[in-house]
Amino acid sequence: MLRQIFLTTSAALLLGGCNSLATTGRDDIPSMNPMAVYPRYTQAQRQLMELPPPQRPVAIAVYNFSDQTGQYRVGEGGTQTLSRAVTQGAASILVRALQDAGNRKWFTIVEREQLRNLLNERQIIREMRERYLGENNVNPQALPAMLFAGVLLEGGIISFDTNTVTGGAGASFLGIGASTQYRQDTVTVYLRAISVRTGEVLTTVTASKTIASQSLGASAFRFVGFKELLEAEVGMTTNEPDHIALQQAIEKAVYGLVMEGIDLNLWNFADTQAGWPMLWRYRQERDGVFTPKQVEAAMDTARKAAPMKMKPRAVPMTEMPKSSSKAKQGGPGVGR
Repeated sequence: MLRQIFLTTSAALLLGGCNSLATTGRDDIPSMNPMAVYPRYTQAQRQLMELPPPQRPVAIAVYNFSDQTGQYRVGEGGTQTLSRAVTQGAASILVRALQDAGNRKWFTIVEREQLRNLLNERQIIREMRERYLGENNVNPQALPAMLFAGVLLEGGIISFDTNTVTGGAGASFLGIGASTQYRQDTVTVYLRAISVRTGEVLTTVTASKTIASQSLGASAFRFVGFKELLEAEVGMTTNEPDHIALQQAIEKAVYGLVMEGIDLNLWNFADTQAGWPMLWRYRQERDGVFTPKQVEAAMDTARKAAPMKMKPRAVPMTEMPKSSSKAKQGGPGVGR
């Protein structure tokens, strides 16, 4: 009886661990693959790409999207290292998320993070054309004016909380046992849109993503014969990549920024009928009526649904207007 209880408990622990691995986003980057790969689209990235086109693109600029937590990574022994707890390249992730919105249809992104490098290259072009072509004023067709942005994005990574949830379970019988441990961290990003013309803060969005870590282990320690001792251990630890979790949080924030702007009439879909289901689901998730999993399930159902077929409506035929005598004769100028 005890052996059956032990086997059942161990199987439940292993199955629970396997189920959690497939739903935390850690399968976005294949492991133990010697070849370079392109990461698969995340759930938030698919939502961004499925956005219907806007009435017109929004010119937007990102100067910086920095790590505002100031935290350093903690090593295995609990000592603080010189590495930052989160990536310092969040601005690049934000630019990619803005490009993914509606498949590059929502935003016109102007380069501002490395503006000095861009201005240096333009200055080199001016000097070369002045020296070799004798141009005092550079031809605007060869070097047109730079685009300006109507909206400025500010914000950053405002929180990285470690060990928000910890736990574990284990069982052992006659020297044979299994155990599992679980830990969860949380990263939070903040994003605000500012009008360049007036300096007004148009809208703000906050998004969070959990980072899961889990370990599974089993051990055996027992005598299998006289003076014969069996001792074995096996284990596995999985850690969700921090940058994948941060990417999903930023993509979620950009998606919320688009929806909040539509809610505030800052911009709108080109086809409001095509976009209102996504806006309605966003409002339900924002207000806590639906969970993110329920919203994702609804969107999966919408993707798999067959397109609606409209039955043509019978239009009554009206009497054709009679043509004039000139039309019967070919009209003026015909036959001359």
